[in-house]
Amino acid sequence: MTSSNPIAPAPGLDVSVVIPVCNEQDNVLPLAREIHAALEGRYRYETIFVDDGSTDGTAEAVRAARRAGMPEIRLIRHSVRSGQSAAVATGVREARAPWIATLDGDGQNDPGDIPNLLDAARTAASPRLRLVMGNRTTRRDTWLRRLSSRVANGVRGWMLKDGTPDTGCGIKVFDRAVFMDMPRFNHMHRFMPALYQREGYEVVSVPVNHRERTRGKSKYGLHNRLWVGIVDLFG
Repeated sequence: MTSSNPIAPAPGLDVSVVIPVCNEQDNVLPLAREIHAALEGRYRYETIFVDDGSTDGTAEAVRAARRAGMPEIRLIRHSVRSGQSAAVATGVREARAPWIATLDGDGQNDPGDIPNLLDAARTAASPRLRLVMGNRTTRRDTWLRRLSSRVANGVRGWMLKDGTPDTGCGIKVFDRAVFMDMPRFNHMHRFMPALYQREGYEVVSVPVNHRERTRGKSKYGLHNRLWVGIVDLFG
């Protein structure tokens, strides 16, 4: 793993936005601009792109976005592809804010939803609320992706009783310190509500926007979205 443009610790930050990306060169700049528009002037923040072994121009696209007037951007790189959960864990480990916001790098999550989730977490009446999940009430995916997610979420909810309708949603806000104390395993990002609850914390879901993918290709199919997620339940 390598990091470009290392910056000294900044404890005054409100939120670190962590985006795992793999071969998403065309999505980086539009996504960076949307994050900047949603947060600039409202929060003290940093944007961390974790390049998970891309073989295209993703890393250079992140550097170009930083040069385009967004100095809050940081780039961390995996030398080999390690998976979404590993990329998220890397970004959280390198983050310097107490709250983490994550979203997928394909442009389907709307960065404009981050303030709602962050405010819900920071102003919660309960001090035990440490994870705010996005809930994609209207999915903009193919029928196969919608079906596999529905089945996986149903089985997961039945077994774990975590009360979360959309555990696979990429956009979420959570407490960094709690995450750092949790076990690491592949695909753990799909089980965060149950993991936070296991540690004695509360989780809420907030409706969020969901958009069609307009650039690049999906990294998920039936195998690594449905069957892998169900098998992970036994672990």
